[in-house]
Amino acid sequence: MKKIVVARVGPLGSDSLRMENSPEPVPGSGEVLVRVEACGVCRTDLHVIEGDLPESTPGIVPGHEVVGRIAKTGPGVSEFSPGQRVGVAWLYRSCGRCRYCRKGAENLCVSPLFTGYHRPGGYAEALVADAAFVYPLPEGLPAEQIAPLLCAGIIGYRALSRLGLSRGSHLGLYGFGASAHLVLQMARDQGMRISVGSRGERHQAFARSMGADWVGGPADLPEDPLDGAILFAPAGPLVLPILRRLDRGGRLLIAGIHLSDIPSIEYEHFLFYEKSLGSVTANTREDGRKLLEWASKGSIVPRTTVYPLEEAVRALRDLKEDRVEGAAVLKVGG
Repeated sequence: MKKIVVARVGPLGSDSLRMENSPEPVPGSGEVLVRVEACGVCRTDLHVIEGDLPESTPGIVPGHEVVGRIAKTGPGVSEFSPGQRVGVAWLYRSCGRCRYCRKGAENLCVSPLFTGYHRPGGYAEALVADAAFVYPLPEGLPAEQIAPLLCAGIIGYRALSRLGLSRGSHLGLYGFGASAHLVLQMARDQGMRISVGSRGERHQAFARSMGADWVGGPADLPEDPLDGAILFAPAGPLVLPILRRLDRGGRLLIAGIHLSDIPSIEYEHFLFYEKSLGSVTANTREDGRKLLEWASKGSIVPRTTVYPLEEAVRALRDLKEDRVEGAAVLKVGG
């Protein structure tokens, strides 16, 4: 099979990735072999390739927004059968034993494994996945339309859910990429007002076309205070102006896996009046199931740009340079 591996950890360049050929992997106990149809290109892939994450090493196969079909099942797998369409997401496996897993917070597991980071991911014609963490998928939608839901959609869903906003609330989204354009659709479906801050006229125009009520630059602020906000851009300096614009009792959540340093926070101006600052870490399987069920109703539809597997570096470069409208997806097989 063909697979793309990280050849060099560091700033993205033409030599960052390398195409290789290898035998298909063999699923072990409790695992399945998935032949890949499509794999989303996530900003986390960039963090893996560029070494922003601590365990990044050459040889990793990136990709964790995987749509494919079961090719083989390993010993002990009865819930899936060959030919069945499935999705593979970022959380490859949690330990199931630590105090967080025992209380249903597997996203906070102390010894998790992640697809496309600790285990080979979807920039390949096939991969092995833990059957307990695989999502059954419908047949009706194109694979490239489902793929972004498996990370951008799930993490956006978790962030929006944790804000706990109600109909009529004012939501701020900062950084308008794959996840934010899906959250905007979720928020509109729930009757919220949405303000978007994003760099670049292209992304701002995209946000307007998706129905944002207010659009400005990343440090611009809407006139009305925000009841809640989600920061997707990996830019720590944006935290302060967003906190300043939160209404009393408002909450800002950071939804990225990597963020540059946050400047010093003056308590009275940025956190007083019960404002709060938090983060969103990975996801639980229940987040994925709920998001996919919501999307099946047709109110959350990813906007995608499709690239062949061989052009993964171009897709990543377009993502890094904000040339992707919505989500980038690699078409692999099927």
